[in-house]
Amino acid sequence: MRFRSTPNAITGSIAPLMTPFTATGEVDHDSLTNLVNWQLASGSHGVSIGGSTGEPGAMTVAERAETIRTVAKAVDDKVPFMPGTGSAKLDETLELTSEARDAGIDAALIITPYYARPTQEALYQWYATVAKEFPDLPIVAYNVPSRTSVDLAPETVARLFRDFDNFVGIKETTKDFEHFSRVLHLCGKELLVWSGIELLCLPLLSLGGTGFVSATANIAPAASAEMYRAWTEGDFDRAREIHYGLHPLVDLLFVETNPAPGKWVLEQRGLIKSGFVRPPLITPTEPGIARITELMRQGEQYLSPVDGFTVEGK
Repeated sequence: MRFRSTPNAITGSIAPLMTPFTATGEVDHDSLTNLVNWQLASGSHGVSIGGSTGEPGAMTVAERAETIRTVAKAVDDKVPFMPGTGSAKLDETLELTSEARDAGIDAALIITPYYARPTQEALYQWYATVAKEFPDLPIVAYNVPSRTSVDLAPETVARLFRDFDNFVGIKETTKDFEHFSRVLHLCGKELLVWSGIELLCLPLLSLGGTGFVSATANIAPAASAEMYRAWTEGDFDRAREIHYGLHPLVDLLFVETNPAPGKWVLEQRGLIKSGFVRPPLITPTEPGIARITELMRQGEQYLSPVDGFTVEGK
């Protein structure tokens, strides 16, 4: 919780970890700890878990809380830790956010409640309830309309930012780039905005974005972090070179439903013991694996080294 009082330090490439499971479907905490250690060694600027890439909808609140405690222990305040603690149910959101706060997180990433399609007023009241319940914890909205069927409007973001000191930012996972611009225009540069869309990570920085929470960091953490560093240091050519170089790996992640392709890669590289994904997802099909393998070859130079981080049993 070293960064809880300074949420504007949560910048750069924040890796949204995949949740490793054993071949029989239990949470694999040893592999999870290994992933955190690899991310830290690879230069990621922060860590998250429990976003869409972490399969939270297929996990119980107790399982999610335990993964948060595992990651918090492994991170050990070396970098910011901003896990997803939201659910479609308010009581679960409050329970998990409380558990995460006590585990020592730096900020809570709260997804818009999915399936119900609440109005903007309902969304305001949802986030207001969370912000009031945890006044000393930075709250970050997670807007991902492709998965939730609801879009947190820029005007609602601005209203929350104005009304609650601990509502500090938003992870925008929308391909509507105008949305990014309107949020920043209404709120100003003080609002922290991260991109959750892989190919909008670099463009967002030009608008004043804080960084990105990109699934690409699961397989290419060093390159993701270097892209941010290059941009902030004014080496725009290098930043663009990495951005375009990562295209095959971005495509790889979505050959079939994320996170199945990425977990297959992590298993093949020995970073986790199993690429198991929980239903309703399935591990990649044979045609999918063929395409993933080809895209790995194309983006090979951007895959981060795994020397010293292969787990036992691989």
